Amino acid sequence: MRKTKPRKRIILPDPKFNDVLVTKFVNNIMLKGKKSIAYKIFYDAIDIVADKTKENGLDVWKKGLSNVTPNVEVRSRRIGGATFQIPTEIRPDRKMSMGMKNLIGYARKRSEKTMALRLASEIIAASKEEGAAFKRKEDIHRMAEANKAFSHFRM
Repeated sequence: MRKTKPRKRIILPDPKFNDVLVTKFVNNIMLKGKKSIAYKIFYDAIDIVADKTKENGLDVWKKGLSNVTPNVEVRSRRIGGATFQIPTEIRPDRKMSMGMKNLIGYARKRSEKTMALRLASEIIAASKEEGAAFKRKEDIHRMAEANKAFSHFRM
């Protein structure tokens, strides 16, 4: 936009845990505007996590989310006819959204019966530093490490 930056929308906390981060996560789960179904999936997944791990489900989820959140990424930049992959740090809000999207995306690809079970399994795996979403974060970090030599081209 040319004139003004768009105003940040205020996201209200969720009804059960009173946490804004949960609402953002549920908004990422949601398909076709079905927010109540997304909340049901999330709360069921948290209950399953609590049953399986014998810990607080929300704490396990937060730990898993922090484990799959990347700190750096590579961006393509064209310099003198050659394209370089330049490692850059990620803004905090983008960092969180990437972590959430990876967790949900890889949960959708799992083979359990319901989405709540898939999400719960991916959350438990992420909290133990394993699973597809954690592997994705490791791959992103490895790529940034491999291209560290080009970091002086930063924008």
